[in-house]
Amino acid sequence: MIWFAIATLSPAIMLAGGAILGGIGPFLGLCTMTVLVFVIDRAGKSRIADMDGKTGLVISILQALAHTLLWTVTIWAVAASDHLSLLNAVVLVAGAGLYFGQISNSNAHELIHKANRRLRRLGIALYCSVLFGHHTSAHMRVHHVHAATLEDPNSARLGEGFWRYLLRAWPGGFWAGKRAEDALRARNKDAQTASIHPYAGYLAGAASSCAFAWLIGGRVGLFVLLCLAVYAQLQLYLSDYVQHYGLSRQIDETGRVEPMGLHHSWNAPHWYSSAMMLHAPRHSDHHANPARAFPDLRLNQDTMPMLPHSLPVMAVLALVPPIWFRLMDGRAMAWLRASSPL
Repeated sequence: MIWFAIATLSPAIMLAGGAILGGIGPFLGLCTMTVLVFVIDRAGKSRIADMDGKTGLVISILQALAHTLLWTVTIWAVAASDHLSLLNAVVLVAGAGLYFGQISNSNAHELIHKANRRLRRLGIALYCSVLFGHHTSAHMRVHHVHAATLEDPNSARLGEGFWRYLLRAWPGGFWAGKRAEDALRARNKDAQTASIHPYAGYLAGAASSCAFAWLIGGRVGLFVLLCLAVYAQLQLYLSDYVQHYGLSRQIDETGRVEPMGLHHSWNAPHWYSSAMMLHAPRHSDHHANPARAFPDLRLNQDTMPMLPHSLPVMAVLALVPPIWFRLMDGRAMAWLRASSPL
């Protein structure tokens, strides 16, 4: 448990401390998610001790509390106080946005897969705080059904650069999730009268986040929230882009789509960044077992596609398509050739 706690909570503590006190806290928080992660991942392998589901749940709840604290003090420090320099404010927003996009996103993703309704709502609230509540439906109703096919906006095609992918996936995920929820409610008439449309809840959650940001810091507070939301969402799309790039499920002559397999997602064995992101880089096992809690996700380097670098490093490289193509196209094509035909 200790490594998960250190990796997920220490950046929030440093960033929040920097927001309140100023000084080097924002720089230290940003460094713990970038330089430090890179160095530790490359320093060697460590065996993360097994955790039971209850301990993993404690980590998730603590991270949600850390997210709420960091969200609040970041908006306050930048928009409603005058003790930060411009450089400190920029670094704080960059660090907090990175934290929300890499760590809070991983935790929200973990929570929306829970069977417990309160935990699912907590995950939705985390997404709504960065104006991204609809990702719950896009992920559960679309991505897990259609991943690695043309029906999934969040699955990147071979030869598709990140920026072109982003222009397609950003609006595509919103509307695909809504269509899936509309279709589900059309099939289940009782659901229409028993509950509001999920998208109404997501929009209400986003409006509430905007209202709180306005109460904390007025128009500047709202602007800070928008900056945090855009940057956090960018991190999520980078993660999806990297983890599914170029790996597609085959379709036979009858139109039947190959079942989702271990070879349809990219993974990374780098231990510290994996702890920081609650084992999100163990992506193949997550798609094979969506309800499996993050402490129990497995990694097999013989049967699962492996990224050449850690997930955060690959996300940076994805920002430069020519470099990305040279690094990944050959690997993706090798896995496509190796996959068994229907």
